[in-house]
Amino acid sequence: MVKHVILWQLKDELTGEEKEAVKAGIKEGLESLQGKIPGLVHIQVNKEGLASSNADVMLDSTFEDEASLKGYAVHPEHVAVADSKVRPFTKNRVCLDYTE
Repeated sequence: MVKHVILWQLKDELTGEEKEAVKAGIKEGLESLQGKIPGLVHIQVNKEGLASSNADVMLDSTFEDEASLKGYAVHPEHVAVADSKVRPFTKNRVCLDYTE
């Protein structure tokens, strides 16, 4: 199994209300990919970090293998979510991929 974990910081110019709406959109969009991407075993978005956090949103996903992760990266449904719900609203992305 391959784990794909991403942490995002949202853009500073977003208001608190806008940030909540963006986080909800990211969660809904990415979690809707379950069952649509070959090799995607599990996908979960956490948008409720503690005040001590320095990231706003976390993606925790599991893939069957590295080839499945590579397929996910270019899959049209994933790209559509990333381009409409994630990239326009984030200023920083940190990613860790590893095998379990």
